[in-house]
Amino acid sequence: MPSLVLIRHGQSAWNLENRFTGWWDVDVTEKGAQEARAAGRLMADKGLDFDQCFTSVQTRAIKTLNLALEAMERLWLPVEKDWRLNERHYGGLTGLNKAETAAQYGDAQVHIWRRSFDIPPPPMAPGATFDLAGDRRYAGIAIPDTESLKDTIARVLPYWDARIAPALLAGQRVIISAHGNSLRALVKHLSGISDEDITSLEIPTGQPIVYELDSALNATDRYYLSDR
Repeated sequence: MPSLVLIRHGQSAWNLENRFTGWWDVDVTEKGAQEARAAGRLMADKGLDFDQCFTSVQTRAIKTLNLALEAMERLWLPVEKDWRLNERHYGGLTGLNKAETAAQYGDAQVHIWRRSFDIPPPPMAPGATFDLAGDRRYAGIAIPDTESLKDTIARVLPYWDARIAPALLAGQRVIISAHGNSLRALVKHLSGISDEDITSLEIPTGQPIVYELDSALNATDRYYLSDR
């Protein structure tokens, strides 16, 4: 049966600073690097191996994958990077401290922006400090100015259908290193979680999630590798 592992990047610099990150490119902290290496050692100890790797085009996810693969002595594995696995775009909230934002707008409003299924944060203004219009990795891409979780799902699932599902159906063992919201999109799809319930699902950093799938890619089990 196909084998699939999902891993959220290790702690990032802006995770540590409690800032909205989204599409802005920040590195992992030393703790995040340690989480990635530990994940790789755990996967090796549990006998996991892979044929194909997928990640976003954001440094924290790429580095987490590389550090985990290095710990597994699998740095030579093929890796496909795609912006559609990026984190949700937090629009005008990008770079803001979450506690300070709650103090300014109120806890209820920030909770809606962070946790509602289909209500995005305020859009990012053109030319804002964290505007990515000049970033070469997004040349030719219609960069969103904000995204809800629903919007994130709408870009992640077509990529799943086009690139990842075919690899699994061909019998390849797959690992995806991505972000809290792009991974929630996949978990929602694979586990059939409702729009309401997915908003409360938390995915911790650096913890491999294993999916056991049948031949039609229906999930038969989902668990954190550290629990087995």
